[in-house]
Amino acid sequence: MAQVTHNHFLDTVDQVFNYAKAMKILHLNMEGDTFNGRTLQIDKKEVFHFGTTGYLGLEQDIRLKEAAKKAIDDFGTQFPLSKSYIAHPLYEKLEQLLHKLYGQPVVVAKNATLAHMAAIPVIAGDRDAILLDHQVHWSVQDAAKRLKLRGVKVELVRHNRLDLLEKKIQEISSTVDKIWYMADGVYSMYGDFSPVNDLLDLSKKYKQLCLYFDDVHGMSWSGKNGRGYVCEQIETIPPQVVVIGTLSKTFGANGSFIICGDEKMQQKIKTFGGPLTFSAQLDPASVGAAIASAKIHLSDEITTIQNELKERIDYFNGLLEEYQIPLVEKNESPVFFIATGIPETGYQLTRQLLDHGYYVNMGLFPAVPSTQTGLRITISRHNQKTDILQLTQTLAQLYPKVMEKTGNTLQRLSKAFKKDFSFQEETSEGLKYKLVEKSSIEQIDKKLWNTYFLGKGILDWEGFRFIENCFLDQVDKEHQWKFFYIQIFDLQENLLVMGVFTLCLWKDDLLAKPLVSKDIELKRKDNKYEFTSKVLSLGSLFSDGLPLYINKAIVKDHKVLNLFFRTIEDIASKNKASQIVLRDFNLSSPYDKVFQSQGFVPISMPEVCQIEEMDWNSLEGYLNTLSKRSKKHFEKDIAPFRSRVEVEILQQVTEEELDHFYELYKNVKDRNLGLNMFTYPKSVFQEMNRSKSWEFMSISIKNTPTKDSKAIGVMFCYKNGEITYVPSLIGLDYTYNQEYQTYRQLLFESIWRANKSGYQKIDFGVSANFEKRKLGARVIPKLAYIQSSSNFKMDYLEAQQ
Repeated sequence: MAQVTHNHFLDTVDQVFNYAKAMKILHLNMEGDTFNGRTLQIDKKEVFHFGTTGYLGLEQDIRLKEAAKKAIDDFGTQFPLSKSYIAHPLYEKLEQLLHKLYGQPVVVAKNATLAHMAAIPVIAGDRDAILLDHQVHWSVQDAAKRLKLRGVKVELVRHNRLDLLEKKIQEISSTVDKIWYMADGVYSMYGDFSPVNDLLDLSKKYKQLCLYFDDVHGMSWSGKNGRGYVCEQIETIPPQVVVIGTLSKTFGANGSFIICGDEKMQQKIKTFGGPLTFSAQLDPASVGAAIASAKIHLSDEITTIQNELKERIDYFNGLLEEYQIPLVEKNESPVFFIATGIPETGYQLTRQLLDHGYYVNMGLFPAVPSTQTGLRITISRHNQKTDILQLTQTLAQLYPKVMEKTGNTLQRLSKAFKKDFSFQEETSEGLKYKLVEKSSIEQIDKKLWNTYFLGKGILDWEGFRFIENCFLDQVDKEHQWKFFYIQIFDLQENLLVMGVFTLCLWKDDLLAKPLVSKDIELKRKDNKYEFTSKVLSLGSLFSDGLPLYINKAIVKDHKVLNLFFRTIEDIASKNKASQIVLRDFNLSSPYDKVFQSQGFVPISMPEVCQIEEMDWNSLEGYLNTLSKRSKKHFEKDIAPFRSRVEVEILQQVTEEELDHFYELYKNVKDRNLGLNMFTYPKSVFQEMNRSKSWEFMSISIKNTPTKDSKAIGVMFCYKNGEITYVPSLIGLDYTYNQEYQTYRQLLFESIWRANKSGYQKIDFGVSANFEKRKLGARVIPKLAYIQSSSNFKMDYLEAQQ
């Protein structure tokens, strides 16, 4: 069978960024002829700058500027030669000063990204493993993942979870030489710290464990002489530790540097660390400025500068507490993350602050989970206390208004961030709207439900009663499904929203590429629930199509939609679901912006196939609906085999036949890792055998003795209200598939059966789209929207691609 088309992660990120760009809070351009660090000019308006990473403001220091100018005068705008051959004279001065600052030799690189690309391939051997903290900077992850081509094992570990790190060390220690754990010293989003001393203790306990820190956000403002957060914790760097520092950001110049506790390793990196050998060296101006900054760091003045920043950090921490603004991590770093939860609150608040004269960054997916967006505010020495006070007061004024406008509450934030923020009283939509929640289709008016879902896949009233009967009172966890039917009416009893959600266990790699699923299935041999999660999904894993009705008149009524979103979020929270999935939407869905604003990230779904042209009454009439190429396909791959097989339509079969059909289904299921779900229980097929809405299309070889006449293929078909014929599942004996073209025969025979039975259309569902298109099916792209409490599993699977 043909494989499912899979989503490209970058397409998802592109959609999210495009939304932020449309709000004019991303990819902005600064205007004006000068820049002083304190203010920016954007859209002809001067705004206070609270988004810098130059926390000490050294980039505006006159001494660094003059040193950069002199270096250009002395050596030109660049020194166009690899440093492996010859370095311009300023390099040696800089390295000597950094050696003095850190008490050991350093290797200077052009920037941190190139430093990682230079160091990581040298320090990690082919028999080593790399474990990446989930929130370690992208540049570290990118450099590490390149080593997978050499066979190096690379995996993500949940952020700052040393218990899981230790477990992973124990798991892989016998199969690798060294284990490199890579982390940030100070993390760039929340401003939280790496547990450096605990990691050092762990490296002493496990001699294979080596530590690699990116400390670019901990530089200069932290540690004695601005040596950085990590080196302040370590003092002397031991042989099993590597630290990457920066000469840009807070250091005020440009460039980066590498320090290894193992001096032999450091020399190897210097001798042949890819970008160090093949890239041009730092320009003289950057080195000159770095020398001037290094001299400041080696003087007592750096302590005074650090204290000036600390005073501002403490002041802002105090104001945020006084004005009761929800700060995600309170600490001593200059990075502050203000929780907004759903993206729409973050977009609106960021935009309104800009309109009021304050520029701040927004932390959004994929840097943070889509439901954990927020304002990333950074404090520098450029910010005066009056600026900080005015920002806080403006934020305190705007925050509750934007929260209310976007249907957000501190209670929702508390659930999203798993923190105890102070609660505010929620406005009640109950005065204007009536919310109805039910647990079974039996409790929903059949006529009302079928008004919107009759003829759509297996989404009609009878279809969901069948699904409920199949998955209630099951023994295995993966088959224990719960159903949630949601209706919202106005006070005049007009239906505004109606839909059904299913809570069940999903394989995390359900939509991953087959090779990824194949690898994960090996890990499931000992535990079939490895890499699985509870998911609250629109519809069910047994049905395709969109079981959600939204009255078009309320698309812009945020109060109704917010009630809907809060309802499903509450259901997910109470049932400990890690994801909410809204699925089966068309690419031109009118709800795209609404869903993204609520933290639902769009991803491509497997395409579906349908045939809607059924007004023919002969084989010739059917063939006339096909293209020339498809006609040739039929004449070559289907027509010659029709006389060799027997096709039967069975309403009910014996227990023995049903057992055989179930084995045929499992044959196909076990091969199809492109849509990797748990195998349906046999009770599903027993329920089909009892239902008048299902029939079995069986294919067997003609002229075979009775005792050998078992079916070589079967299609499990649902009949939706005499409107839509749904060939839902297929089973095959692959021994005969090639010889008798069983799969293609079943596809055609289901079309033939639907036409002869008077159905208006066929819903083929997903997968094998190429084969179905050749038989006249229309391939329809679909979108899903995912709201996740953590990016970890998505990032983990993306890392395996």
